[in-house]
Amino acid sequence: MKKNINVWLEQAERDLKSAKNSFESKDYYVSALLSQQSAEKSLKFLYLLRKKELIRIHDLVKLAKEVGAPLEIIKICASINPVYVEVRYPEGDELPADKINKKEAEEILHFTGDILKWVKKQF
Repeated sequence: MKKNINVWLEQAERDLKSAKNSFESKDYYVSALLSQQSAEKSLKFLYLLRKKELIRIHDLVKLAKEVGAPLEIIKICASINPVYVEVRYPEGDELPADKINKKEAEEILHFTGDILKWVKKQF
């Protein structure tokens, strides 16, 4: 692959920084979504690094398995996975902005940091 794949990891780090900023401003649903995006982009970076092609999926569990992540990381991915849809689209009368509370956002931020750390140890 001739393109600079490092942009995937750089964007994952920026998304996590923005997730932290959103958390501080109490936009917990935005923090959760940006955390999910950070996790997804970091796993896609590792996939690109190893397989030399982009996989176009949003399923963190599948991505983690594809890059040979340990069970601990796969479980973390499973806990973050639902965020991709939950906070993007209204369901019934519920606003996406009301679906994530402070505790949940904080946990997702922490888990995403764990994924990013694991990814960085792989190269």
